[in-house]
Amino acid sequence: MKEFYIRTKQDMIDAVNEFGFLPFFSNEIPGFSIEENCDPSVYFSKEPGVWEWKGPVIQETKCAYGKFFHNRAAFISRNWFRDFANYRRDGYDYDSRVDEGIAKPNEQYLYDIIASRRSILSKEAKAVGGYVKPRNTGQDHWEPRKGFDTLITRLQMQGYITTVSFEYEIDKNGDFYGWGIARYATPENHFGKYFTNHVYDRSPQESYQRIMRHFKKILPGVSEEEIMYFLG
Repeated sequence: MKEFYIRTKQDMIDAVNEFGFLPFFSNEIPGFSIEENCDPSVYFSKEPGVWEWKGPVIQETKCAYGKFFHNRAAFISRNWFRDFANYRRDGYDYDSRVDEGIAKPNEQYLYDIIASRRSILSKEAKAVGGYVKPRNTGQDHWEPRKGFDTLITRLQMQGYITTVSFEYEIDKNGDFYGWGIARYATPENHFGKYFTNHVYDRSPQESYQRIMRHFKKILPGVSEEEIMYFLG
């Protein structure tokens, strides 16, 4: 694999564009992650670093970000996400999954909440969907829906939902604080016609083979079996 080292936001942008697929955390392929290839000073610091750069990198590269590989987060470039979504969806758009009885009701419920909007913050999706208890409901025995994190991860793994930005709470002094709150959208809404007009141009198997060839190119020392396991 071509060596890369992240010290700045631009380094992170360049790595996403260079590799097309870039996991955030260490994984089954040693050395293939931002975590393993960034300066410690930008991994955990009081100053902005890789965590705070996630949103700007998504916006500036127009890539996809989400838990795409074994429930772990990764960036996928705009050019490669169509093939990724096609093979993970097995050629089905979500309406087809519903028509064929493949979509699970609890997944469809959350998907519809997100798909009916251009984008939505995770905390808003939880509130709209009843995954958190509303304030001052007066309903002492009200039980929220369960499984939001599992369902949103599953929808990302299937290629139907992506993270389009991260937004921060603002304190009384106007300063950002806390962890970034994910904003979700369907790839159809995030990428528009660039995605919708071409995502199913190839068969799912053709898309998978294109991705496999690309991984062999960027990871020449990694076996095909290791790549197949990583791709799922």
